[in-house]
Amino acid sequence: MTSPESQSPAPQPESKERVYRSAPAIAGGVLLLAVVGWIGIDAVISGEGRTPWLALALMLLIVPLVVAFTLRPAVYVGDDRLRIRNPFRVIALPWGQVASLKSAYSNEVLTESGTKYQLWAVPVSLRARKRAARREMRATAQARRAMGRDEGRGGALGMGAGPGAGPVFGAGPDRMSDGPVRAETDRIMDELRGLHEARHGAETAQGEVTVRWAYEVMGPAVAGALLALILVLVG
Repeated sequence: MTSPESQSPAPQPESKERVYRSAPAIAGGVLLLAVVGWIGIDAVISGEGRTPWLALALMLLIVPLVVAFTLRPAVYVGDDRLRIRNPFRVIALPWGQVASLKSAYSNEVLTESGTKYQLWAVPVSLRARKRAARREMRATAQARRAMGRDEGRGGALGMGAGPGAGPVFGAGPDRMSDGPVRAETDRIMDELRGLHEARHGAETAQGEVTVRWAYEVMGPAVAGALLALILVLVG
């Protein structure tokens, strides 16, 4: 019979990462790839001389760049680390190494060593911020008008009521919005800041920052550029 001390503990299930990506960037990337593919394939099929080869070289250059800047960017968020997949790099940041998350004209992560990494998958939209601010102003004004009407109605109905009178329905903070209206990317940054505060000191969220270059994107793009340059020089 196996003693309790010799029994190994059951492995803990790994927490699933949440993924944040930019839907407009993905839609734009698919559209650009369709246009490049249509023009490039047409040039390869119907082109003459060195045109098909030049078209192939340009496609080899353009397609990886379009994928890098539109389809590739993503932010993977787990309990122990933040993984940022930018166009040409993948950065793994344990929460213990994250100093702060900043939002200005771009969303950035600042490490304890002072290095900044931009979140390409969570772009800042000033237009979305303005729309959110207008919605917040309208929601606040509507809530105040509703509270004013309810307070007036409650005052009229409650004249002469004693201390045991029931509550005035609709009055009070319950009619206010649950929170400020925020742009989608700002709400994502708020979630990341909350997780950072909760996990910054966790033992499993410590470690070193790792950066890996995306050679699978850079290699084909460089090869396409060199091939296009050779074809142009050779004439």
